Amino acid sequence: MTNLLSNITPTLLMGPGPSCVFDEVYAALARPTLGHLDPYFISIMDGIKTHLQTVIGTKNNVTLPMSGTGSAGMETCFVNLIEKGDKVLVLTNGVFGKRMEDIAARLGAIVDVLECEWGTAFVPANVEEQLQKHGPYSLVAIVHAETSTGVCNPVQAIGKLVKSTGALFLVDCVTSLGGMPVTMDAWQVDALYSGTQKCLSCPPGLSPVSFSEQAVAKLLARKTKVPNWYLDLSMIINYWEGKTRAYHHTAPINMLYGLYAALDCVLQEGLPAVYERHLAVHKQLIAGLEKLGLAMYVQPEHRLPMLNTITLPAGVDEAKVRQRLLREHSIEIGAGLGPLAGKIWRIGLMGHTARAHNVEKVLAALAACIA
Repeated sequence: MTNLLSNITPTLLMGPGPSCVFDEVYAALARPTLGHLDPYFISIMDGIKTHLQTVIGTKNNVTLPMSGTGSAGMETCFVNLIEKGDKVLVLTNGVFGKRMEDIAARLGAIVDVLECEWGTAFVPANVEEQLQKHGPYSLVAIVHAETSTGVCNPVQAIGKLVKSTGALFLVDCVTSLGGMPVTMDAWQVDALYSGTQKCLSCPPGLSPVSFSEQAVAKLLARKTKVPNWYLDLSMIINYWEGKTRAYHHTAPINMLYGLYAALDCVLQEGLPAVYERHLAVHKQLIAGLEKLGLAMYVQPEHRLPMLNTITLPAGVDEAKVRQRLLREHSIEIGAGLGPLAGKIWRIGLMGHTARAHNVEKVLAALAACIA
């Protein structure tokens, strides 16, 4: 019988995620599996928590990776912080804002939506007007780095506005964490979630989450149980804190090894250097795309360094180009989602992928495929 795994060959992952994985992470994944209550494994858990606090920019005690991808982190925040009848505002300018709307509505929240045009960022004054005219809200949610469009939203400015109303502020940092500055405490964010497979360059499977003291107080004061047992932080906290650890579910041991190694790689390089590397290759990519006659979808002031959206040239079959990139050059890039399907390409420069030689490869391959 053929072992299908033996036929896997390396692909240069330059889509919206996953990204290329650090060698140190692959080595960590292969380490011997320990028990989830083993004292040495608990020390690794503590190390992960400390590393995450540094990368997220927080002193929050409740900072931990949830078992599941970034969508599990999104759902964790909503199911723990929303009860039926809570009034919630979701700021939407892409696919992942839409997902927030859906989850909040499924939980029985009264959901208001403030939407701006896809490909543009929110104007804080418009958010302030919404808060004043239609609040108060229990929770306000936004995506920092909207992966579907390549837009960076002004989270810091909006955080000040939300905090003044007393609402909890929830931010999706799935694409931004580890690739650009994220300072949760300084931005007055109460709940944040991310994913391992993007700028942290670890395989998909974990979702870092952090809750402020105000968010934890909201959780502990619930009138009803958290509706999702697996994602119930009121129980999971007891596994990640204290001298004695209470079993909740079996932790993904080796994935947590991988996350520890990925965070260590990021911190060994140094956060300022990591951010500068992402910005440098972003500029390199844009310069190369302009030489090919390709235009960016997002205006310069709102672009993400790690997720670049390119307007599709007239007469080009975007799917065929992506297929040729994969088949002939072993390079993966992403297509547009929702209303942007067939209109843009998405090129990811995330984590270990964000290297100058990778930009050179994708530019040369694109030139050949478009020609």
